[in-house]
Amino acid sequence: MEGDRLALPFTMDERSQRSSISSAGPRTQDVLIYLVDDTIVRLIVDNLPSVTARELHRIVVETLRLPEYALEVFSLWLVSPFLELQLKPKHLPYKLCRQWQELLFRFTSCSGEEILEDEPSLQFRRDIFFSRRKELQIHDEDVLRLLYEEAKYNILEGRYPCDVADCEALGAVVCRVNLGPFDPKQHTACFLKEKLDTFLPSHLCQRGHGLLAALWRRGATRPPAAEQGLLRAYHSVSKEEDDAACEEHAALCKLYHTYLQKCHELPYYGCAFFSGEIDKPAQGLLHRGGRKAVTVAISLEGVYVIDSKEKHVLLGLHFQELSWDHTFPSEEEHILWLEFDGESEGTPVNKLLKIYSKQAELMSGLIEYCVELNAAAEEMDQDGAAARSAPSSEPQTAPPEPHRRYPKLQRQESVLCSRIQHLSTIDYVEEGKEIKRVKPRRTASFFGRQLSNVPTSYAAVRAAENLEQG
Repeated sequence: MEGDRLALPFTMDERSQRSSISSAGPRTQDVLIYLVDDTIVRLIVDNLPSVTARELHRIVVETLRLPEYALEVFSLWLVSPFLELQLKPKHLPYKLCRQWQELLFRFTSCSGEEILEDEPSLQFRRDIFFSRRKELQIHDEDVLRLLYEEAKYNILEGRYPCDVADCEALGAVVCRVNLGPFDPKQHTACFLKEKLDTFLPSHLCQRGHGLLAALWRRGATRPPAAEQGLLRAYHSVSKEEDDAACEEHAALCKLYHTYLQKCHELPYYGCAFFSGEIDKPAQGLLHRGGRKAVTVAISLEGVYVIDSKEKHVLLGLHFQELSWDHTFPSEEEHILWLEFDGESEGTPVNKLLKIYSKQAELMSGLIEYCVELNAAAEEMDQDGAAARSAPSSEPQTAPPEPHRRYPKLQRQESVLCSRIQHLSTIDYVEEGKEIKRVKPRRTASFFGRQLSNVPTSYAAVRAAENLEQG
């Protein structure tokens, strides 16, 4: 087996049609591994049908000349616009590529035509089970660059919702990496405007249209706020760098670290992403609802439900804050249930959120695996603490009390804050041995006669299947 690295950027049409496997001879086949920045690693592999993901993964690491620990940092993924799967070491990539249509039929809502035309690519991405704590200890420039490129891609694509100020801070780091130190003569707001979508997420780069845009082009004397904020942040990054002058290699490593550390503040950094829908709260006089498209991000820490259109968090829960289940009633949709504590008009209640998705089975399995990993890690930590506290013949001094860390306060309008009021949930309380469902109270009524002064009443929920009809 041998491989080489080709830097070939792709157009959008080519990306949608790219394939990772092609025949190169009677016994060997070409395998193309894609990095997040669209660099291609071309491998010629013998007996590909029997090669495991572990073996192929090691070949990629060796071809890229990455350190040995990169095997733990990265993993192989099968990716298409409709489905993303991280491969287990024992998986056979060739076999899964051949079964891709079956996987799309099982885990997506693609049309028959989309299933026939879609083809996955093998990608070299961050392993979702690699901890952030270990990531901060990495100093190899090539590994840091790959992690930086992936984080930047997720920020620019809106997969990591981020507040405007934080987007500008991250975009400033990208400016410094791509454009070099800040030069006030060259790096003006107009200069950044032409390349704005390479520094900021696309939903922040929407340029105005129509009358307002025409008026701005005619008479405005100052650039848009997005460009101004990015320009100020770019200048600030370069100024801090001047205060601690260092060679370019060290400067790049420091910039990569800065970008990644900022991304670590996002709770969904390093998550696996799944698509789904949730019920919208009833609105209007007729109380019409409908569904909202969401992205479900799952990491080692918890589950985050993100509004796919508005790019903000609807619900964020650590694993210790939720219970979950996956149901598939006959002739109905797959549902991932998330249960968490909440309030209904001042009364503590349990809330149930229904996430409709054919990927609910995958989500439930990943949550269960992450919970098991966390439990095993906690058990190891407890065993280690017990061993350290074992009696010894030598006198021991009490360890200093660790500095107490308070949770970081979120801005009230931050995209990271949960928006439970935007969710349509099933609320219930426990009374004795019965589970009783909370009736939602109407905030307004078309009719004048109503029992507005009567306290909130509850209607009994018989069984779990009744909750699914909620």
